[in-house]
Amino acid sequence: MPMNAHHVNRLTLTSAAIIGAVALATALWPAAPLAQQAPQNNAALGQPHRALSETEMIAAPPIPEGFTPIFNGKDLTGWHVSKTNHHGTTPDYHVLHGVIVGTQQPWNEGGILLTDKRYRNFEVYVDVKPDWGNDSGLFLRSNEAGEAYQVTMDYLPGGSIGGIYGEGLTGVSGKNVEGLTPWHQAWRREEWNQVRARITGDVPRIQVWINDQLVRDFTDSANHAAGGATDGMIAIQVHRNGLTPGQEYQRWVPGGFWRWRAIAVKEL
Repeated sequence: MPMNAHHVNRLTLTSAAIIGAVALATALWPAAPLAQQAPQNNAALGQPHRALSETEMIAAPPIPEGFTPIFNGKDLTGWHVSKTNHHGTTPDYHVLHGVIVGTQQPWNEGGILLTDKRYRNFEVYVDVKPDWGNDSGLFLRSNEAGEAYQVTMDYLPGGSIGGIYGEGLTGVSGKNVEGLTPWHQAWRREEWNQVRARITGDVPRIQVWINDQLVRDFTDSANHAAGGATDGMIAIQVHRNGLTPGQEYQRWVPGGFWRWRAIAVKEL
C-alpha cells in the first residue's frame, strides 16, 4: 500500500525521536576511555591462563610441622559417615577441588563424618571455611554414634567457635582459663581459618587455637566421655534442624555449606 503524507510524517517523527534518544544516552553515559575498553583481539590480552594440574588444584596451605595428613585431598579414604548419629545418617559429604564440602541431605537432616582410626592424646589441625548461618562441630574422642567432646563450630547468630560442649555426654562442667582471645577477634570472616584442637589426659584438657591464637583452655572436672573412654575418633559435623513442634530450631540455611581442607593430626 503506498504511503500517504500522514505515514511519512509519523516515520519522520519516530526517526527524530530515536536519534534524540541516542544523543541523550551518549551524553549521559559516554563511552569508556580507550584504556578501559576491551581489546579488539585476544593478542592484546596476553597469553591465555595455563590450566592447573590436579596437584595444583588440590593444593592447600602447608600443615604445621610434626602433623600427619588424615585427608588426602582427593577422596574420603580413611573416613566414614556414622549410621547411628542422631543428627542424621545421610549427610552430603564429598570432595571438590581438594576440599571436603558438607551440607544437609535431605534438607533438615545432618550427620557426622568420622575417621576410621581412633586417637587418644592428640592435636588436630584443620583449615575451614563455612557459609554464615550453618552449625558444625569438631568431635574429639568420639564413638560411632557421635558421643564426644565437641569443639563448637556454630557459625550463626548467637553461635560460638571454639567452645567446648559434651555432645551426647552428661556432666561436662570443667573450668576455662580466663582472659584468652575471644574467638570473633581471631576469626577472619569470608576467609579460610586455621583451627587446632588438642586433647590430653584421662580427665580431658582441651585447648583450641584459631589462626594461632589461643581461644579456649578447658579442663573437665572428670572424664565424662561415653563409657569412660580415653580414646576415640575425630569427626566433623553437619548439624540438623529441629522440626519437633514446640522445639523447632534452625542450625542450617538452605544452600549452605561447610568446607574443610588440610586436615592433619599429631599424636602426643
